[in-house]
Amino acid sequence: MPTAAFMTLGCKVNQFETETMEGLFRRAGYTLVSFTDKADVYIINTCSVTSLGEKKSRQLVRRAQRLNEQAVIAVTGCYAQLAPEVLAALPGVRLVVGTKDRARIVELVEQAAHEDHVVQDVGDIMQADQFEDIPLYAAPQRTRAFLKIQEGCENFCSYCIIPYARGPLRSRPLDSVRREAEKLLQAGFQEIVLTGIHLGAYGRDLSSGDTLTDAAKIVLELPGLRRLRLGSLESIELSPALFHLLRSDERFAKHLHLPLQAGSDAILRSMNRHYDTAEFARLIERVETEVPGIAVSTDIIVGFPGETEALFSESLAFVERMNFARMHVFPYSRRDGTPAARMAGQVPENVKKERVHRMEALAERKAAEFHAAFIGHTAEVLFETQQEGVWNGLTGNYIRAYTDAAEINGEIASLRFTKLYRDGLWGEPADF
Repeated sequence: MPTAAFMTLGCKVNQFETETMEGLFRRAGYTLVSFTDKADVYIINTCSVTSLGEKKSRQLVRRAQRLNEQAVIAVTGCYAQLAPEVLAALPGVRLVVGTKDRARIVELVEQAAHEDHVVQDVGDIMQADQFEDIPLYAAPQRTRAFLKIQEGCENFCSYCIIPYARGPLRSRPLDSVRREAEKLLQAGFQEIVLTGIHLGAYGRDLSSGDTLTDAAKIVLELPGLRRLRLGSLESIELSPALFHLLRSDERFAKHLHLPLQAGSDAILRSMNRHYDTAEFARLIERVETEVPGIAVSTDIIVGFPGETEALFSESLAFVERMNFARMHVFPYSRRDGTPAARMAGQVPENVKKERVHRMEALAERKAAEFHAAFIGHTAEVLFETQQEGVWNGLTGNYIRAYTDAAEINGEIASLRFTKLYRDGLWGEPADF
């Protein structure tokens, strides 16, 4: 049987798309092997959010060629969509596929195997008008399942290349959402995470008028579901109906990821974000009032063009006032083709690095404060992995929990938290 190996860079959406492509190859009779093994086909699902992601993509192409010079090396994803000619010129690359037509990936790979030139299947993504509904033919080997229900973004933040790589908004129809969620539950998953490039915009392109709340309701109706979680949302897209569902259904994870990106109004305007810090703070206050005990995680970009020490200090001060459970801190990455790349006041790399360290130190302290509030409390944990006799998993409100209890992989069980531990809390068995 022919063999295929996959490697994924970037976000959870990319991860889900790789899993659908893996299913297509299995269905076509391929055996999947590790990317470190010799394979007949290597598929690299690329990322273009940062220049580092693009560099890693090129390195993976070179690694695959060293493993098997005769293999078909296929690159897909955001970097492939944005710079197909760059990737097609790399030694060993036989196929370049953008961010659509992945349903044909097996056909295209087998075509490329018989051609004496690089096959390119990269169209104008800005003309895409339908969600690419690829069935999930095989369940991934995890305890939480990601389900992509939305594609595309039209926010055009000044630093972000993704709208140019993913195109306009497209939403998965509700009947398809239900069908794919049923597969995941039948495969034994207890938590489903709804994901998308601009998840909060789900349904805007549908004539049915369906919304993200409707998609969540569809999944919550299915028997066997223990927990539903949402991927990243824009803060201004939280509706009263979604708040009601979060509050009223215990299976709806009490966790929202709401990217702030900057705690300075001047920087938010430069980023073309559609809110200011006062609006964001009011939203967080409403979230915490409507859904007590909820965890709010966020993203912060430091070193954006024009960010002076005074503006960075504003961001630090604003974050200090917020009750963030977890923060992902990134240095600004200059992306050619975006307005921010042409802005004056580009921040030197050493300054960005130093500011990242300061913001991360604040993030660690804020996380510890959030976690400490749950010591002595009991929560349900979905256990995922074990290392050196210690299991870990996530609570509904996104606390990483640890215990040395018995075999509990893939199960949801209760822990009573006793102390801070690593990046979360240590717990003792409550009911198992």
